[in-house]
Amino acid sequence: MLERERDECSPTGGGLTVRAFSDDLAEPFYRINAEWIEEMFVLEENDVTLLSNPRELIIDKGGAVLFAETSDLGVVGTCALIKMKDGWFELTKMGVSKAARGRKAGEFLLAATLEHAKAMGVADKLYLLTNAKCAAAIHLYEKLGFQHDAEIMATFGARYERCNVAMSYRG
Repeated sequence: MLERERDECSPTGGGLTVRAFSDDLAEPFYRINAEWIEEMFVLEENDVTLLSNPRELIIDKGGAVLFAETSDLGVVGTCALIKMKDGWFELTKMGVSKAARGRKAGEFLLAATLEHAKAMGVADKLYLLTNAKCAAAIHLYEKLGFQHDAEIMATFGARYERCNVAMSYRG
């Protein structure tokens, strides 16, 4: 499941592979996510708490964190599946470092995360929260099977101040 690779992704080489969370990856998890959030928004208290405690708040509660890695740049992207209430899982903290943009690392990582959610048996209760300013990400989510969902917005949308788009996975 985590053996996913893609070698043709970048003009400079450095094929993509997926890695599962290990404690030595806590720093890139924080750094990559803080980079993209601060580029467009403000880090919220909820962000800092989650990014600072991925083992405790994600992994130990039945979730997962995956990373995209290239041979030339190392870890370049991250995405988490967090167990929420009523059996729902949130796909969150998906980001790609600036150095790797244009290599389709986000699409590769999202596809790998969706495969992982299916293997966990949670794809039918998977949602995400985002902001309309993230148009490229929203397009990618739609391309890979997410649909806008008012019920998800009403149930989970208050989690982040910046959230004004909610989507559920429909495959």
